[in-house]
Amino acid sequence: MNQPNRIDSWLLQDDEKPLTITEDPKIPNAATVLLRKQDHTLGNMIRAQLLLDPTVLFAGYKVPHPLENDIIIKIQTDERSNPADALKRACHLLIRQTVHIKQQFMDQAKNIEMGMGPDQALAGVNNGNYDPYSDGLGREGNTIVGGQVRDNNQTDVYDF
Repeated sequence: MNQPNRIDSWLLQDDEKPLTITEDPKIPNAATVLLRKQDHTLGNMIRAQLLLDPTVLFAGYKVPHPLENDIIIKIQTDERSNPADALKRACHLLIRQTVHIKQQFMDQAKNIEMGMGPDQALAGVNNGNYDPYSDGLGREGNTIVGGQVRDNNQTDVYDF
C-alpha cells in the first residue's frame, strides 16, 4: 500500500529534535518555531495562549503540508519580552490549565461514584473544603461556619 506507517508520523527519530526556534532577521523580536510530530490541536492551543499574553504582538501557526505532522508557529513580541520566553510562559500556563481541568474531572468522577449528581461539586465555594450538605456553609473543625459549636459525640447521618 502507498500509505505511510501511522506510528512514524507521531514518533520522533533518535536524532530528531521536537522543537526548533529560529530568529527572524528582518523583524525585531520575532521568531519562527518548528514543532515536529504535532498537529492542529497543539498549534491552536499554543497560538490562543500566546495571544492572551500582553507582550505578544503577533502569534500564528500553520501546518506546511497535510501529510506532514509539523507545525510552524510565528511569534512577535514587543520590547518587554522575547518570543522564546513568551512561548515558555504560554506552555506553562497551558500545562497548569490542563492539570486544573484534570482535577475537576477527577472530582466530578468521585462525585458520581459517591452517588451524588455531577452538579454537586466536592470542592465547593469553601476554598476546596468538602461540603456534604451543599449548602455553601462548609465546616471547620467542630464549628459549622456561620453557626453554632457542635458536640464531639454528635454526628450527622451524612457526615463522612
